[in-house]
Amino acid sequence: QVQLVEFGGGLVQPGGSLRLSCAASMTIFSIYKMAWYRQAPGKQRELVASIISGGSTDYADSVKSRFTISRDNAKKTVFLQMNSMKPEDTAVYYCNAVRFGTNINYWGQGTQVTVSS
Repeated sequence: QVQLVEFGGGLVQPGGSLRLSCAASMTIFSIYKMAWYRQAPGKQRELVASIISGGSTDYADSVKSRFTISRDNAKKTVFLQMNSMKPEDTAVYYCNAVRFGTNINYWGQGTQVTVSS
């Protein structure tokens, strides 16, 4: 059973930075594509960024050049560094894992990120 636990959410001022972490429990971390999603009130959950074991990444247009996703395969952890944050980044952020070759999604419980002055 895969468990994902997010850390690092909170309140940040516009223009500020925040770093999210997601600790994973699967036996072989490297065979999972990892991603961060977010869901703002009244909106659908959307993909923020994803990363595969080799390091290739993908970002939503709204966060390109501001957010950076990374992973530490040895520590089974994925990170999301968020810089130059905007009020529209306010949302619950979810860690996601999908094992290659399957369509099974695993989700963390989510962590609230609020960007406000």
